[in-house]
Amino acid sequence: MRNRIEWFIHHRFATKTEKLPADDPKYLELQQQFEPQAWLADAARRVGQLQVVTHSLKAIHPDAKGTNLYIEPGQLSQSVLVGSHCLPIDFQGDVVGNAAALDVYKFLKLEWQGRTLLERALDFDEALIDALSQDREEAESWVRAFASITEPKGAPSSHVMGKQLYWLVGDDPTDDKSYHLLAPLYATALTHRFYAQVSPNTWFFGDHNKAARKALKDKAPFEGGYTSYPNLAVQKLGGTKPQNISQLNSERGGQNHLLASLPPNWESREVYAPMRDPFRAFKRRPNVWRIVDELKRFLETDPAKNMHTRDLRDDLTSMLVDELMLFTFDIHSLAPGWTADEKCQLAPEEQYWLDPGRADEDSEFAEARRQSNGYEAISSRAASWLNRELSDKSPLSLGDAEHHHWKRQFEGIVKEFRQQLDDLQEVLRDEDDDQGDTA
Repeated sequence: MRNRIEWFIHHRFATKTEKLPADDPKYLELQQQFEPQAWLADAARRVGQLQVVTHSLKAIHPDAKGTNLYIEPGQLSQSVLVGSHCLPIDFQGDVVGNAAALDVYKFLKLEWQGRTLLERALDFDEALIDALSQDREEAESWVRAFASITEPKGAPSSHVMGKQLYWLVGDDPTDDKSYHLLAPLYATALTHRFYAQVSPNTWFFGDHNKAARKALKDKAPFEGGYTSYPNLAVQKLGGTKPQNISQLNSERGGQNHLLASLPPNWESREVYAPMRDPFRAFKRRPNVWRIVDELKRFLETDPAKNMHTRDLRDDLTSMLVDELMLFTFDIHSLAPGWTADEKCQLAPEEQYWLDPGRADEDSEFAEARRQSNGYEAISSRAASWLNRELSDKSPLSLGDAEHHHWKRQFEGIVKEFRQQLDDLQEVLRDEDDDQGDTA
């Protein structure tokens, strides 16, 4: 175990100093910091900046400051409903706190003989005590410090930004003492396990489901059944800063999947093909002009250049990006090939973006689309459109710097969306090819 610990510390040191010459003063300073006993002492001090949790307050609201909890699944009341009590023994805990101290948590996740150092610290394991230091008193104090990473910081408390429910437990609703104050927390460990289960990369593109879909098309029997999560929704936590919520939320890019809980079906308004300017059609969406108007009014106040300004600006831009994806989905619901109409005046990149289904019927279009980096042109036009809208009848003077920022915001999601669409079409084409070969 001692070798494993020293390997981890040496690897961290090598990463920190890979670009420093051995005679650099900074190198010598880091060499002292990463001497094993010095690093372990510092880690035992910094671990107080972190908390391993199963239930988090930050996901309720990123500015909430209050109690987070770490509760083993076996400690929870058992129920026939799905909950955190269903998690397996090897569930993954989440981490909240100072991101600069996350290397301490990585250290505690080290495994030796099938158990992590954190598990051993929680059990006050003798082998861990022996491995940390020859001074038993020092080693025991470090183990207690590492084990405290699962304990709440301070007295139990909620926060004005957290959700709070007054629950009547007495008989008199006019008596304040007849209520318990409930402060819901976010089941972050359960959410992460659920995300891994229902992620399309797991169930849709997996070999098992691919074989099941082929059997369904062939009307052939299939062992093991087929998994599908229709109308899956995605809730994003943390906006452009998912790491502000928690470590696991950051690993998911802020994405949290929600199963469908739908009202009765209703008919959507009719979708029209944008034959000339797609962004003119995009602007007509009610949410779009409201977001643009809010962003314009905010920028016209000449806000201070600080983190709050950047976060609000980026969150509003992210909302516009989401609306652009919804607009794209709507247009994709039209019959493929509508851009081949002689009345269509869209640029080729806009056709590739809004009418991808045409590629299945038009080989020349498919080849041109395959060779095109259309997402760059679309992102640039989206940025130009936003600059124009914000500058229209406004004292704002937006130029290349703002255009570049908007373009980066749009480009990432547009590129990812195209990649996912191409991957899906590739899977479907493979299935059709497999079916043809079988025939």
